[in-house]
Amino acid sequence: MFSGFDFDVIERALPYMGQGMLFTLGLTLLSMLGGIVLGTVLALMRLSSFKVLNVPAGGYVNLLRSTPLILVIFWFYFLVPIAMKKISGDAYATGIGPFYSALIAFTMFEAAYYCEIMRAGIQSVPRGQVHAAYALGLTYGQAMVKVILPQAFRNMVPILLTQGIILFQDTSLVYVVGLTDFMGAASKVAQRDGRLVEMYLFAALIYFLFCYSASHLVKRLQLRYGSGR
Repeated sequence: MFSGFDFDVIERALPYMGQGMLFTLGLTLLSMLGGIVLGTVLALMRLSSFKVLNVPAGGYVNLLRSTPLILVIFWFYFLVPIAMKKISGDAYATGIGPFYSALIAFTMFEAAYYCEIMRAGIQSVPRGQVHAAYALGLTYGQAMVKVILPQAFRNMVPILLTQGIILFQDTSLVYVVGLTDFMGAASKVAQRDGRLVEMYLFAALIYFLFCYSASHLVKRLQLRYGSGR
């Protein structure tokens, strides 16, 4: 099977695939940061005693978690131009482009998962911490920012990173809107040079190394934070 394996095609493709990897990492980091911020807001809304806050947040989370990611990407890429045409009345109105469509789709989709992670993290903080913050004269907002959220983030770091690994893998779906990530670059080179075995094996190896290294980091963080409690 590997008697005719061509390593040269991989070497020639490295600059192009390097650009694809930079795109993948950039999209992953931006979507992860945006998802954590939005997810934290949604978590606070879900924990609120006001139905005007917790009901919409719960509906958002349930809707996004029940929808395939590829469909969410399609929504923003194809429906946004239609909505903008309806709103502006301009028949030539365009969307926000494939990159921003993908970024918003990933951010909003991941926010639904980060919301549940952060909600569990906030609830894991002992209630005594909340009462102690109130006893010191802190308001709800101050207690949340200075006492609760820092501990929640600390508890949830390993799980947040695990979700980030899943996001890193999911970014390969950007091919549906014509973007070229690492997997897309490997696929294009494989089709162009007719070397599918070499390129797809190399792509699989790189994904494995990235994900395995990140998973090893997560395990170390779990041991570190677990022993510190």
